[in-house]
Amino acid sequence: MTNEPDEKNAQTQVPPDRADRARAQWRREIPALGDKLDPMVLLGRLTEAAQVMANGYLIPAYAEIGLKTGEFDVLATLVRSGSPYKLTPTELYRSTMMSSGGMTARLDKLEKAGLIERCPHPDDRRALMVCLTDDALSKIKAMMPAYVERQHTAVAGLSDDERRLLSELLAKLIRTADDKNTG
Repeated sequence: MTNEPDEKNAQTQVPPDRADRARAQWRREIPALGDKLDPMVLLGRLTEAAQVMANGYLIPAYAEIGLKTGEFDVLATLVRSGSPYKLTPTELYRSTMMSSGGMTARLDKLEKAGLIERCPHPDDRRALMVCLTDDALSKIKAMMPAYVERQHTAVAGLSDDERRLLSELLAKLIRTADDKNTG
């Protein structure tokens, strides 16, 4: 088998992408895999799409206000939580899907930058809350309109219906994959 596009792409005149080329290479090297490579192609495209979106659209938006992805994630989570913009470290790390150790290092950096404060927990004297500073609240709220516009630009190649369908399918994929990992 050659490195030519597969039959589906040949019929629609879509040039082969990296995932198509990988599929063709695996079919050549291990012909028994045959048509079993579709999940690999899908996951490869998901990974590449995430990298393209992050590097081309999201990371530059965070950098414009002096943040990295994880720092933005923490601050945005606090803003999304609503007034009074306070969460426990546990609530934060669960919302951002990162380890508690990673969260501590990130919070230390944000505190040094004056974007969060560690405040007493109102119901537990032994615990602390992560509190958003006014400066951070202003930064995040000010950047959001341009940030959302970047996201629209990133997905402009899809119609509204295609975006909705893709979003629904990805939610289903995540849910079923997560159920299999935790079940």
